[in-house]
Amino acid sequence: MLVAKWGNSLAVRLPRQLVDKFGLKAGDELEVVSASARRIVLARDQRKELAVERMRVRALPIPDDYRFDRDAANAR
Repeated sequence: MLVAKWGNSLAVRLPRQLVDKFGLKAGDELEVVSASARRIVLARDQRKELAVERMRVRALPIPDDYRFDRDAANAR
């Protein structure tokens, strides 16, 4: 893998094989969990996915006849 300049930062381009193997997509966050002179170990940061899953599990069902009224919601 090649380290390249990206604005004021450095970036590593991940090969397609690695992206597919780990199911990565643009915007995913990775965390460096250990490093040595020529080796970096990464972990996928799953905090966002876990938070969304917890919200989804706790979500209350919305009645079929529910209609959101923006004016009523913002009435003072």
